[in-house]
Amino acid sequence: MTQPGSFNKVFIANRGEVAVRIARAAAMLRIRSVAVFSRDDSDSLHRRRADEAVALEGVGSAAYLDIEAIVAAAQRAGFDAIHPGYGFLSENAAFARRCAEVGLAFIGPRPEVLDLLST
Repeated sequence: MTQPGSFNKVFIANRGEVAVRIARAAAMLRIRSVAVFSRDDSDSLHRRRADEAVALEGVGSAAYLDIEAIVAAAQRAGFDAIHPGYGFLSENAAFARRCAEVGLAFIGPRPEVLDLLST
């Protein structure tokens, strides 16, 4: 399991205030951050608070729920960790599992723990 501070770049797979807070915490730890945004969030504060920003296809919450698009964007941007924030994909075992499959650290519970939420 990756320990805090053992990665250099964190990909924030969320939007809004939670993404702003994650970007702020990452900056305090001297970790670079990237925000993702849907077309309708292109002017959002979370996009401007991160060190980088990556556009997602689609609009609204659906854009933030596309596991393959999120993972692909993180890989293209060269990130080694994903922070899911809360809501959206934060409690999704399949997302945590997919991150592990491609070598991205999931900042959150292990997939096995998240599986317990759905039982």
